[in-house]
Amino acid sequence: QVQLVESGGGLVQTGGSLRLSCAASGRTFSSGAMGWFRQAPGKEREFVAAIRWSGGPTYYADSVKGRFTISRDNVKNPVYLQMDSLKPEDTAVYYCAAAKIFTRATMQQKEEYDYWGQGTQVTVSS
Repeated sequence: QVQLVESGGGLVQTGGSLRLSCAASGRTFSSGAMGWFRQAPGKEREFVAAIRWSGGPTYYADSVKGRFTISRDNVKNPVYLQMDSLKPEDTAVYYCAAAKIFTRATMQQKEEYDYWGQGTQVTVSS
């Protein structure tokens, strides 16, 4: 089992920044990945960013590329999502997720992730 706990959400003005953290405990999956998803009211949960379990290559949704950065120093440290130049359309509940197996072709699909955090609210005011 893996437990994921997110923190760092809040209210910020357009153009501002926030950093989300996801602390993982329990099992580790050397072939897996960590990801961030978000869900706005009335919308489907969508992929934001992903990183291999031990750090390394990163992947982003087109809507956040160049503004968001996912990072992880090593398997013992949290996964971070640095969010800059925030826009009102970034408003959502942000979820941390863990996948036991990383598959590049399907990593943007929420069904590929096995464990989820409880979510943290991010609100960007205009």
